[in-house]
Amino acid sequence: MNHWHYGNYAPPHPIPPALPRADRGDYTVAGHWLLARLGKRVLRPGGMHLTRALLADAGVSNADVVEFAPGMGRTAAEILARGPRSYLGVELDADAADTAALVAGQDNVRVGDAAHTGLPDGSADVVIGESLLTLHDGDAKEAIVAEAVRLLRPGGRYAVHELAMAPDTMAEAADIAGQLAGAALTKIRPMPVAEWEQLLTTAGLTVGRVRIARASPLTLRRQIADEGVWGTVRFAVKLARHPEARQRVRQLRMSYSRHRAHLAAVGLVAYKPEVGT
Repeated sequence: MNHWHYGNYAPPHPIPPALPRADRGDYTVAGHWLLARLGKRVLRPGGMHLTRALLADAGVSNADVVEFAPGMGRTAAEILARGPRSYLGVELDADAADTAALVAGQDNVRVGDAAHTGLPDGSADVVIGESLLTLHDGDAKEAIVAEAVRLLRPGGRYAVHELAMAPDTMAEAADIAGQLAGAALTKIRPMPVAEWEQLLTTAGLTVGRVRIARASPLTLRRQIADEGVWGTVRFAVKLARHPEARQRVRQLRMSYSRHRAHLAAVGLVAYKPEVGT
C-alpha cells in the first residue's frame, strides 16, 4: 500500500455562520458534522493530497464539472482554482448547500439528491463524489453511480474518493464497518478496492487511474497537512472546550487506529466509453 507525503498548504476557506445539524448535541451529531463543528474543513479519508491527485487525474480544467455532496465546499474551492468551464454542486443537506455556496456562489450549488439530480443527460465532462458512496448500501451506491453515468458525456470522467478495506474474513468486514459506524453515528459501508472497481465497471465505465493512500484523517500529521498549523491549533482549542466532542473524537481515532491495517483511502477515475467503442 502506498505511503503519501503531505505538505502544509491549506487554501483559505470561509468559516460559515452556521453549520449543518447545529441543533444536535456533540454526542448525537454524525461524526463528519461534529468534526466540521470543531473547525475541520477536510472531511475525506485520504486527505487533501488524495483529493488534489484525483482532480489532476480527472482533468477538471476547462471542463463542465458536477460535484455530488460538496459538503463544506473544500473540494469545490480546489476545483474552482483549476478553472473549470462550469461548476455545479448537488448537496442533499440544505445547511451544507448554504455553506458550499459561500465558496462556489449561490447559483452554483443546489439542494438535491445525488441519485436523482434532475440535470440533463450528458451535461458534464466530470462528475466527482467524495466520501459519499461509503455512506450508502449497495442499491443506493448503484443508483448514485448510475446517475453519474447518465450525466457524463461520452469520454467523461467519474472521480470518486472513498474508504476501502482489506478484511481477512467477511465477519471481520462486518465488524470493521459496525465499529466505524458506531463511532461516527452514521452508516459506513467501505469495500475492498476490487469491489469499488467492480461497482464502476458494472455501471458501464472503464476504470483508469486507481490511487491508494492511508486512511488516517485524525492523526496529527494529517491534521497539519490538511488544515495547516493554525487550523490544527483551532481544532485542538475547540476540542479542549467541549468534553462531549472530545470523547467522540477519541472514539473515532480509536476506531481508525484499531483497524488501520485493514483500512485505506481509494481514489478512482473511471471513463464513460466513447460512442461506438
